[in-house]
Amino acid sequence: MNCEKIGKFIAESRKEAGLTQEQLAEKLGISDRAVSKWERGLKYA
Repeated sequence: MNCEKIGKFIAESRKEAGLTQEQLAEKLGISDRAVSKWERGLKYA
């Protein structure tokens, strides 16, 4: 599993949906820090 590739996909999908990291986090019930880490390929919940 390529974490950087998945992170890029998450970021692109979020931007296409017109959402900020904070808005996506709120919809998922997680912190915006978690979204940031996902997008940078650092960690997955």
